[in-house]
Amino acid sequence: MLKGLPFLLALAAPLFWAHAEPPAQNSTKDETQIWNLEKAYWDYVKANDLEKYRALWHEHFLGWPYSSASPAHKDHVTDWITANTSKGVTLQSYDLEQVAIQITGNIAENHYRIKMTWSGPNPTDFKTETLRIHHTWIRTGDTWQIIAGMSAPLNDGK
Repeated sequence: MLKGLPFLLALAAPLFWAHAEPPAQNSTKDETQIWNLEKAYWDYVKANDLEKYRALWHEHFLGWPYSSASPAHKDHVTDWITANTSKGVTLQSYDLEQVAIQITGNIAENHYRIKMTWSGPNPTDFKTETLRIHHTWIRTGDTWQIIAGMSAPLNDGK
């Protein structure tokens, strides 16, 4: 029985390593990629590029946007953008503050704050708001997409 143990371990090792996390040196590269995708997310909102914006979302997305009374799936991720643009409200500028990112294998969790300036149809229609954002990204092959998320107003400016 013990003679077969090394053989079994040799067979099992590739299975274990196939499911292990990627090497740490890829972590910085992945963090940069996720952060660049978050910036692209807001560039697409600002440009009202709904096609590129939708491409960032995984088909099985479920999240809870600040603008929604209940969680939403991918088919509703652009609702908040079209609700604004239909009233002539557009994103003029934004500033992102990365707070924390953690990557575990093919899952990335990203937390950040965003300060946004919106303008309306009238020259005096300006509104600034700051939110906390959490996105969970999943990697499929070489592509990262948002599979979960939530946004909320800041608590006491934090």
